[in-house]
Amino acid sequence: MNFWKKPVETFHELLQRKAPHLRQIRHFNSGSLGREVSFDLYLPPDYHLSGGRVYPLLLVNDGQDLPRMNFSGILENLYFHKRLPQIIAVGIHASGERMREYGTVRQADYKGRGDKAVHYRNFILEELLPFLYRRFRLSGLREETAFAGFSLGGLSAFDISWAHPQIFGTAGVFSGSLWWRWSPVDPADPDADRILHDVIRKTAQIDDNQRFWFQCGTLDEEDDRNHNGVIDAIDDTLDLIRELKNKGFHEHSIRYLELTDGRHEPDTWGKAMPDFLRWTFAAEEGD
Repeated sequence: MNFWKKPVETFHELLQRKAPHLRQIRHFNSGSLGREVSFDLYLPPDYHLSGGRVYPLLLVNDGQDLPRMNFSGILENLYFHKRLPQIIAVGIHASGERMREYGTVRQADYKGRGDKAVHYRNFILEELLPFLYRRFRLSGLREETAFAGFSLGGLSAFDISWAHPQIFGTAGVFSGSLWWRWSPVDPADPDADRILHDVIRKTAQIDDNQRFWFQCGTLDEEDDRNHNGVIDAIDDTLDLIRELKNKGFHEHSIRYLELTDGRHEPDTWGKAMPDFLRWTFAAEEGD
């Protein structure tokens, strides 16, 4: 956009652009977590003028990182170019209990981390979602409801979504901590004992209408515990995708985005965010 070369067109575009309305919720009391929770709501630009229109919902763990990736600007740009239907996004801030609240509900990891994951799950299902459905115009359709997160927040989002397919149609995992395990790494079998992989294998019934989006960066980390020349973050993600396919999920239900030189940080996740949003909510042909 260059005002001096195309002043009329540039001015027209500025008038057409509309940013989401940011509403900050602080001191939301959670009985499940025994603490107050903060979260940010990104309401559609025309929310207050749209009458009875209802909207898709996106929950995001580690929502405190969304401003660092200019999430509001990402939405504004996608809305302006009509590449995304308007949605309601909720960025849930993590607390000092993050390492205990994020994890897998079935069990904590071998260091006891994630021991409050069941309480966090209860907060999402029994407190946050009912509040959002009471206060905001949400469609409530599972195909229009997604849960995403970054790093350990991605592990948590996937775990909760997987267990509740009747609520969450899509899970988004950015640089997910899919190494989460119930015992230390055994050099003789370095890929054993990963909790989420085992959860998928042992799930008796699946909903093959669920969709899963994954992102990794080639510089997410340097560790390569099985010495196959592939960093663990990518290995763990590709192995999880294989488990999903072994369960019967079709290729079109899974998307994997690998960013060359992508790092374990909000700047990289911001670059991947438009792909996730469009794949999840725009359902474009060929995705």
